[in-house]
Amino acid sequence: MQLKWTAVALAALTLVACGKKEEAAAPAATPAPTASAPAPAAPPPAGESIVVKIGHVGPTSGAIAHLGKDNELGAKMAIEDLNAKGVKIGDKTAKFELLAEDDAGDPKQGTAVAQKLVDSKVNGIVGHLNSGTTIPASKLYSDAGIPQISPSATNPKYTRQGFKTTFRVVADDTQLGGTLGKYAVETLKGKNIAVIDDRTAYGQGVAEEFEKSAKAAGATIVGHEFTTDKSTDFNAILTKLKGAKPDILFFGGMDAVGGPMLKQIKQLGMPVKFMGGDGLCTGELAKLAGDAIGEEVVYCAEAGGVDGDFKTKLDAWKTKFKEKNGVEVQIYAPYVYDAVQVLAAAMEKAKSSDPAVYLPEVGKIEYEGLTGPIKFDEKGDIKNGALTLYTYKGGARTQIAVVR
Repeated sequence: MQLKWTAVALAALTLVACGKKEEAAAPAATPAPTASAPAPAAPPPAGESIVVKIGHVGPTSGAIAHLGKDNELGAKMAIEDLNAKGVKIGDKTAKFELLAEDDAGDPKQGTAVAQKLVDSKVNGIVGHLNSGTTIPASKLYSDAGIPQISPSATNPKYTRQGFKTTFRVVADDTQLGGTLGKYAVETLKGKNIAVIDDRTAYGQGVAEEFEKSAKAAGATIVGHEFTTDKSTDFNAILTKLKGAKPDILFFGGMDAVGGPMLKQIKQLGMPVKFMGGDGLCTGELAKLAGDAIGEEVVYCAEAGGVDGDFKTKLDAWKTKFKEKNGVEVQIYAPYVYDAVQVLAAAMEKAKSSDPAVYLPEVGKIEYEGLTGPIKFDEKGDIKNGALTLYTYKGGARTQIAVVR
């Protein structure tokens, strides 16, 4: 036994000499470190700082990577600004860290990275970008009790699952599709309307809401066809719809599919106004569509928007974004920025970064963001959410109006 005790003591001494912490109880008489051993670093004062991990998920690879990267850049800017500000949570200074993941716009990959972030014990989540990835991932965050704010998922189902952890800072498809349907009939004077959707949770959802609203406003739906979010050839469905002679064609899907579709519409000589939701309504669409973008041919809406004094504030931030990142804001980076700030503000108010403690404060938040006043209803949807209507002129997205 004496021999074994000596071996343990020697092992402990060796670890101390190497500068490693020995967690096992050491013998009472421990020799001092040799002169060549580095002096142990002094521990930081208790309560000085804490690390707060914010997870962000978006498609940073694949066809809509430009939108996912836009969102991620918004998150990075928020984290940098919070750290520069020196946010206090209770009596501790918070050091915010961004854990960014790529879901490639795929639901399976979305749940996989969601679980990874849950296992990493993130304090809050901003994302995902698409409804199709946001909705399945939201159950994992709910089960873990982690607050999740989506900056761009618009399918109503996201906040209607009964989860207390789900919030969004933009309007949903009920408002988005409904407003576009009414606009198609009352302003664009559409009578015969065709619809195509990409069968994703987002594309199908916004198309259904549009169709419902257009019918209620007096339009006739002359056809509803389906594609996928990876398709590139639409000649068969477009030829079929051309025979129905629509004056408006609505597409429920993203710009990566909408751009090539516009080119084929032009090739077929279809004299239609082309409409879509926020997934279509990007700065990149004009590049994807080329000369098929036309002049006041495309009409779309962003699930968000600012007016009044907030416009000056947001424009200044967009200028800063371009100077820092070398690219223009695509669409939802400012909403990502605000979502990160909302999580931090709720932690400050609760004096805790523990999700279980600060979650109630997210639901009660009243925050003046870049994108306007942020308050949530009982489901987690933003109150009095805005929509911004756009068309394209001279190859650039041009604002028509902000509506609420």
